[in-house]
Order: sequence, then structure tokens, then C-alpha cells
Amino acid sequence: MKRFCVIGLGNFGYHVARALYESGHEVIAVDLNREKIKRIQEFSSYTIIGDAGSKEFLVGQGIGEMDAVVVSTGDRSHLSTLITLYLKELAVPRILVKAVSEDHGRILEKIGATEVIFPEKDMAIKVARGLSSPNILEFLPLSDDLSISEAAPPARFVGKSLVEIDLRRKYNVTILGIKDVLTGHFHTLPKATHVIKDSDILVLVGKARDIDIAFRG
Repeated sequence: MKRFCVIGLGNFGYHVARALYESGHEVIAVDLNREKIKRIQEFSSYTIIGDAGSKEFLVGQGIGEMDAVVVSTGDRSHLSTLITLYLKELAVPRILVKAVSEDHGRILEKIGATEVIFPEKDMAIKVARGLSSPNILEFLPLSDDLSISEAAPPARFVGKSLVEIDLRRKYNVTILGIKDVLTGHFHTLPKATHVIKDSDILVLVGKARDIDIAFRG
């Protein structure tokens, strides 16, 4: 069981804290608003009403001992920036911060955020990709132009071997693994002779645009 702290309990912070708690982790929820604290109480290990913008508060509550801290202070970019700086000074291993703009995100990265989150942007991209390429089930960006995706095979792939569809040569997309959803068996780096079934889920790495083109239609 890992120990997490969520600072800021708006909609984003609330759902992060609840999901972590329901996954079996210890979750400390922090906010100045009593109503928000009351809302999360049954979905957290314990709650704290306090000012996370105070380094003394963070030290006193043992926040520096967490495995990771999620910071979500709404539009108060100055507050999330200050908290991020303090968490970095306390040597928190993972600091995930919700950014309000691209500029804010760059500042957060420079002062110590290990991960910067743009919920609206990330969801917009996910929705757009789902509409554009419905076969793409999951999408994880590794860099600005490289992604890992899970995809159901389009009908034109079913019954063909990997060497026949030849994704690497045609689309510059590599298949890392294939999972059969019926048996649960996972093939790591499958052989070129593997014949694709409609129950297969393909794990791919490549540029997002190339994956979209390969699996569209």
C-alpha cells in the first residue's frame, strides 16, 4: 500500500483522491474548505483542514513522507506553484500538479513538478482520438510525438498474420504485445506468424498520427 496526499479537493482532486483510496492506498486529503473536506471524508484515510501554502504546515503534517503528492488548487496558479516548490524542497519523490496554462506548466516543471497535468487538454485529445479512431482503446503519450496505445484490430486485420499486415514497414508502428481477451494470455513481442483474432488487443508503440492512420476504418 502506497501513501498519497491530494492537496485541493475540487472536482479533479476529489476524484483522484477517491480513486486512489478505492484502489486500497492510504490517502490524505487536504483543503481549506470544510464542505470539500466533508465530501471526501468517507473516501480518504484521513482529512486535514489547513493551508498547504505554508511550508511549516506541510512539514508538520508529514507530507514530505508521502510516496506522491497531487496538487490541484484550481485557478490559483500562484498557490500551486508555491506548494510545488515546498514539496520539492521536502524531497517528495513524485509531485503531480494540475496546470492552468502552458506557461504555468513550464514553470511547474522548472521548479520541481515531476508530472504536469492538463485535464481538459488531455480529455479533449482522448475524445478527439476516440472519434477519429474508435479502434484505439487506450493512449499513453511518451513524448510529443511518440505514444503507446492499446487497440482492437480493425476487421481488415482479422485472420491475417503480423507479417501480412506489416505495420512496421507500412506505418512505422511496432507491436509490443498482443493480449487475447478471451483467455487472458499475453504474448510479448509476438512472432511474425501470429494470426490476429477479433479477440486480440494489440499493444503498439509509434507516432500517434501513424497509429491513427493504421487503425482507422
